[in-house]
Amino acid sequence: MLSGPFSFVPEIDMIGTVDSARGVVVARSGAPAARKTAPAAPIHEDWIAVILGAASLCAVLFGGVPALPALRWGADTALSALFRPEVLVPWLGAGFGLWALSAAAVALQGGNVRRFTQGFALVFPLAWCSLVLAGNTASIAWGIEYVIFALALGLLVSHLGGTLTFVRAAASSELFIKTGLVLMGATILFSDVVQAGVLGLVQALGVVIVVWYVSFWLASRFRVDEELAVMLSTAVSICGVSAGIAACRAIQGDRRKLSYVTSLVLIVAVPMIILMPWIVRLTGIPDIVAGAWMGGTLDTTGSVTAAGALVSETTMKVGTIVKFSQNVLIGVAALALSMWWSVRTNGSRNDSSGVGVIWQRFPKFVIGFVAASLLFSFVFTPELVKQTSGALGSLRTLWFALAFVSIGLEARVSDLLTLDDGRPLVSFLLAQGFNVIWTLVLAWLIFGGLILPAPVI
Repeated sequence: MLSGPFSFVPEIDMIGTVDSARGVVVARSGAPAARKTAPAAPIHEDWIAVILGAASLCAVLFGGVPALPALRWGADTALSALFRPEVLVPWLGAGFGLWALSAAAVALQGGNVRRFTQGFALVFPLAWCSLVLAGNTASIAWGIEYVIFALALGLLVSHLGGTLTFVRAAASSELFIKTGLVLMGATILFSDVVQAGVLGLVQALGVVIVVWYVSFWLASRFRVDEELAVMLSTAVSICGVSAGIAACRAIQGDRRKLSYVTSLVLIVAVPMIILMPWIVRLTGIPDIVAGAWMGGTLDTTGSVTAAGALVSETTMKVGTIVKFSQNVLIGVAALALSMWWSVRTNGSRNDSSGVGVIWQRFPKFVIGFVAASLLFSFVFTPELVKQTSGALGSLRTLWFALAFVSIGLEARVSDLLTLDDGRPLVSFLLAQGFNVIWTLVLAWLIFGGLILPAPVI
């Protein structure tokens, strides 16, 4: 069963247990209970992201979604201008469309659509406000992007609003990010993906192998239990939340520890999003090297996108492609972890240790990204690609804004300081520090033209 804020566990009448061979609920007496069938497995969240991304692309291609009005205001434009009907109505229409798609996803997962709708009624305005704050002339001058405001607003509501369960029911950072990334595929030419992706995979191998080992060693030195150490090491070395989930499932780990890892990854990513672009500007790191550095270091694909956007379009593209290359290793890592953990714990090898786990763990939303890139690179005319770029950019930005508000709503800062007297936190921070330095070295060697020719993007 999937985990996370957008995953739902179907309720079962607990009169017995499910007989998987017959697909029925067996009563305690052993006789089949009348008309009680096992619930159908929900659609994987990655596939739902592909479906939502495809629906968004179709809406744009068939003229249903025009480019949304800019939310610029400040010196010559009053804030009240953004509330004129010609500006506000298109945004509200886009919000309604995103709600309809997301609510359909909730229904596919067997969730509570009414509860989701109540939460979305706050999540979307927060996302829109983050775009408004980023559209101020002062924010533009200082390079403060919407993602920072979205995170801040989400964290503010999370920590001042108490347990807003109805809001968190609509907070689905992973799904929103993955859907936005499917749309991003339409803006990245496949030639760029091929050129940088091979180098990204080379870098990914160097990052994952070395950083995982160092992270696990550090965790053991700080007396972090092995289950948590495996999840932390996998999260910091591959791609954060998704990798942590895969590691948890591969070793049949404790979901409470997974929740801790998820919160830690999301919160630590916030200052890195701000500091890494600042370091790039201060030191003059080339845009391509900067993108490879961010793609190999930041632990969520959305944070890579956000940080890269603070530098340049090239940095954002390279960072995203490198992160995708790293994501591909999730399945291989999960397979290796499953087999290693079975041997280490002297237990029998579970069902998830077969070769099929590679496909099971593979991030399916990458398929949507590649498909969109192929269509816009080789099928659609350059005129159509140019005409739809504005609308696609607006929708992608809105999906990402929803995602980062959700990250703020999901995160709890206080939990990170109390578990095991903060030892896992210190271990994670040291591992991330090593990751930052080691990945920068690899990015310079691989993308800086020192060993292989640097890609031109």
